[in-house]
Amino acid sequence: MLLFIALPIIIYLDCKEDAGMDQVLSILIVEDDPQACEEIATYIATLDDVALVGITNNSSKAELMIRDMLPDTIILDLELHEGGGNGLSLLKALHDAPPAKMPYILITTNNSSAITYEAARQLGADFILSKHQNDYSAQSVVDFLRALRHVIQKHYGKRTPTSNEPESPAQKDRRDTRRICLELDRVGISTKAKGYQYLTDAILLAAKTHTPNLCQVIGEKYGKTDSSVERAMQNAIARAWQTTPIDDLLTFYTAKISSGKGVPTVTEFIYYYAHKIKNGG
Repeated sequence: MLLFIALPIIIYLDCKEDAGMDQVLSILIVEDDPQACEEIATYIATLDDVALVGITNNSSKAELMIRDMLPDTIILDLELHEGGGNGLSLLKALHDAPPAKMPYILITTNNSSAITYEAARQLGADFILSKHQNDYSAQSVVDFLRALRHVIQKHYGKRTPTSNEPESPAQKDRRDTRRICLELDRVGISTKAKGYQYLTDAILLAAKTHTPNLCQVIGEKYGKTDSSVERAMQNAIARAWQTTPIDDLLTFYTAKISSGKGVPTVTEFIYYYAHKIKNGG
């Protein structure tokens, strides 16, 4: 079942299991046209050899999802006017800092600039499909990837050479931070909220070590009082619980809420996600 969250679109789905995960081709859609996303998702839902792992219309969120989910393939729109960023910026981010597993990147675009196409290829795009083609459709895009499924899984399923190197503490912090950002996005914690960065830092710190007074530590880092840090974090959580669809909250936040208000306390929220990050949940 698709789980829609307010723009920027960011959707997570469970992969099919009955076809065997080693055979199923995982796909991430980066597209700002809701109808196009729906058509592709609807077609994929009828198939057993491919699985949709997520949808977003924002290139920054797409980068986080790629590094966290390691999809086999990406269907990438170059122009993300209704979301955020653009396809070329995502390609450059992946080119400059490759994920642990580089996906096969299929570009779909209304842009017909030869220079843009050349830039996309230089930055790592594997194939470009023009949306102006007479036979272009959601089904044709997915079927193109299905035809390459075995080749993609053979050649693109390998992890990048750097992934075999020991992970430094700084690299682990960056990886955990990306995961935390994804988790906050899932429950609708806005990046614009004052408490967003405080929550990110607090969860990361709590996942690493027991810290008696997290608000004090975070406050010292940002030159804020303990109470202002705690208030900003609680407001960010409360706002998310007011605006995010209840089905999404029940799906992505499964801890028991002790508060009679039906909203997690700052401590509950931080340590729920710290436990998930620490244990890879």
